[in-house]
Amino acid sequence: MISNSNLFHKTHYEILGVKEDANLEEVRKAYRSAILCFHPDKQQNASDTSSSESITENKFLDIQRAWETIGNPRSRALYDAELLTLRQDAAISEDVSLDDLTVQDSGNIIELSYPCRCGDYYFIDSFELAETGCSISRDGEMVSLLTSKSLPTSVVLPCGSCSLKVRLLINGNSRLPIDVHL
Repeated sequence: MISNSNLFHKTHYEILGVKEDANLEEVRKAYRSAILCFHPDKQQNASDTSSSESITENKFLDIQRAWETIGNPRSRALYDAELLTLRQDAAISEDVSLDDLTVQDSGNIIELSYPCRCGDYYFIDSFELAETGCSISRDGEMVSLLTSKSLPTSVVLPCGSCSLKVRLLINGNSRLPIDVHL
């Protein structure tokens, strides 16, 4: 994921579910599988709301854009160069693990935070984590973080006030205590 102006953006590789060094055949196979899954004509559930139809349509369009970009060797090379530039621009002040974060539960949203040296905080909530493929559930005074992939992942978190960023390293499934003092 690429963080830009406090927003998270999935890369085209993440949208298609392939590694960045995947060959064209692997990309094509992932594209075909994803496009069949999210094609509007394949969505036959009559109980879908307009909101879920819109999400499915957006996913379909994202998949199509990703294929158009990384399915073409020339546009893929340009995209890879752009990704490299974005990653270099996102200067990371440090790497943090889930164990370093403070967990707050405000009812329908769980928020994780880490203090910045400027005095503000880096934040990520359960909705943003869900976009990375991680789900959070509460079990008493503990929060369980489950990843959909067996591979470790990371998310760049910007500070709420300054230009510093940290990389949150997410390694598999974790359990964290909820901070009840806040």
